[in-house]
Amino acid sequence: MSETIKYVERLEELKEGDLARLRRLTGKPLDEAVPGFDLFTGVWWRLRQRSPFAPRRETSWLIAKLYGSFAIPHIRPDPPGAPPTLARLLGQCEPRDERAQARFRNRFDTILCSALPALEPHLHWALSVIAGAVDHGGLSGMDWAQLLDDLSIWDRGEEHKRHRDIRDIWAEEYLTAAIHPNREP
Repeated sequence: MSETIKYVERLEELKEGDLARLRRLTGKPLDEAVPGFDLFTGVWWRLRQRSPFAPRRETSWLIAKLYGSFAIPHIRPDPPGAPPTLARLLGQCEPRDERAQARFRNRFDTILCSALPALEPHLHWALSVIAGAVDHGGLSGMDWAQLLDDLSIWDRGEEHKRHRDIRDIWAEEYLTAAIHPNREP
């Protein structure tokens, strides 16, 4: 089991009070509030002590705050299927009205053009859309571990294991899901 999956499992174990504390820290740096820092290090530090492959602190903190705001169920992908990634799920949520669709795609393009430090409010919007679809029964959850892995790659500016920029992969997943919602990438 990867350290990323272990981290997400630790987030899933958080109680509602801890999730509320993370929600209140949306948009804030890790060192702004001692209770938030303590909560985060309790979840993240033990993994980091055990393995240098644990997700990096900055991306882990971002995911913790987003998970606190949107406890969308974590879905592990089945091997034959495509993982329910943020980009794929957002593509499935794209409106069919042309004007609304253009605005929606522009917002997704803003995500793709953002550096990691400026990404939080844009991901907040994306996850609010996905959470709404989960609440209305259109979606069952997403792969939080994949989101953390993708953002870790994004942060380091590395190419994905498929030797492509992660932003290109997200754009392809989004458009494939928006145009052909039932087709695998």
